[in-house]
Amino acid sequence: MEHSYIYVTIADAIASQIRSGVLQEGDRLPSIRALCSEYKISMNTAKRIYQELEANALIEVKPQSGYFVSNLFYAEVPIPEVSKPVLLANNKEPKEIIRKVYSNMGNRDFTLFSYSTLYDGFLPSSKMKKEIVAASRLLVDGGIEYDSVQGNLHLRRMIAHRAMTWGGTLKEEDIITTNGSMSAISLCMLALGKPGDTIAIESPCYPGIFQLAIDLGFKVLELPTDPITGIKVEALEEAVEYIDLCLLISNYNTPLGSCMPEENKRAIVALLDKHNIPLIEDDVYGDLYFGNHRPKCCKAFDKTGNVLWCSSVSKTLAPGYRVGWVSPGKYKDKILHQKLVHAISTPGLMQEAVASFMKSGNYDKHLRKLRQNLYSNYQKYLNTIITSFPIGTKVNRPQGGLSLWIEFDQRVQAMKLYDLAIAEKISIAPGRMFTVQEQFENCIRLCIGLPWSTEVEDKLVRIGELSKQLLLESR
Repeated sequence: MEHSYIYVTIADAIASQIRSGVLQEGDRLPSIRALCSEYKISMNTAKRIYQELEANALIEVKPQSGYFVSNLFYAEVPIPEVSKPVLLANNKEPKEIIRKVYSNMGNRDFTLFSYSTLYDGFLPSSKMKKEIVAASRLLVDGGIEYDSVQGNLHLRRMIAHRAMTWGGTLKEEDIITTNGSMSAISLCMLALGKPGDTIAIESPCYPGIFQLAIDLGFKVLELPTDPITGIKVEALEEAVEYIDLCLLISNYNTPLGSCMPEENKRAIVALLDKHNIPLIEDDVYGDLYFGNHRPKCCKAFDKTGNVLWCSSVSKTLAPGYRVGWVSPGKYKDKILHQKLVHAISTPGLMQEAVASFMKSGNYDKHLRKLRQNLYSNYQKYLNTIITSFPIGTKVNRPQGGLSLWIEFDQRVQAMKLYDLAIAEKISIAPGRMFTVQEQFENCIRLCIGLPWSTEVEDKLVRIGELSKQLLLESR
């Protein structure tokens, strides 16, 4: 067997055992290490085998437990296609759609499936209130004076320490704090690009990213993206001579929920470094993994400081605190200058509170419980979609994060579905808002960050009924 195809051969063998009934629903599979030992393969190859089986809905990951044979009912539900954007820079920004969808943000009269965030019981509100009070007493000035331009020292130390979980070797001086992850990304774009430059992103992609890029005068080039493994490396190779910057959400991107294999991350880092093209990595979902380990970041393979790693606690802990950061590598001075010009400093009180929560161990406890709840949510959402949405509907299989990407029959127009749903106080995110090209008109994104309830289930069922209604009307 050639090395590049070992994972396919082994994955096919396990899949055959599952389909033939040798391995049955609920059976536990070997751990990654046990698989390595049994087949004499690397950790990366073993992980790729399980990614392949999970992509085909044959196995599932149970947090803190391992890999298990899944309900084969899932295997009958197809996965969305690899996106096929035109490899040309386009700027057909869906401003009106984005404005409509975001107009209901914070309105609790609606069931908000449209925003990729956490709600209610998923956030440790009371504990964080206590941390803020404690932080105001701990800081010499109570947090009312300007912090240093680089940001709260305690928080930078904690971020550097936690970087070890994804293969990072950072120090406190390698970190600059920001007002959330989007602020970090904005500073990176301002520091490294200029109007007229072309930035490569995933397709589909979080709309805030391409909105920011367009407002800064950039051209946006979308790359073909697999719902399981992320961007196609060969597509980036093809486009590399035409781009000036690259921005990727390497772990559990929104809306697809894809996670790049380590070999792809390593290849992308090397490719962009060779062409001296900075890579801005948004890792805001990296801690929300459903499996037994956190995926590595592109930054872990960065040998020259060409990767700018951005993240925050907005998707895991406290969206309203606006606590984020960037590890800018060799571009540190440029990022510090942009932060000084555009923000002067960041609020030390909130940063100190988050740092203390991390140091106490409560953040990791919170994350463990959160990941279990999100995985349970994912399964319940998926079961409801399978039983309530039109036959043939395609659904992604995220290995973490907050997003479900739904691809309907071409006759189901997502904007019509949005209008019908919003009339019943249900907010969804139409697929067209995740691209600057004319695509994804029959797709929607649903957030799994709402705690499961009878009401949430009923609203999902209603979305399915409305989509069936549109399908019938189109005949």
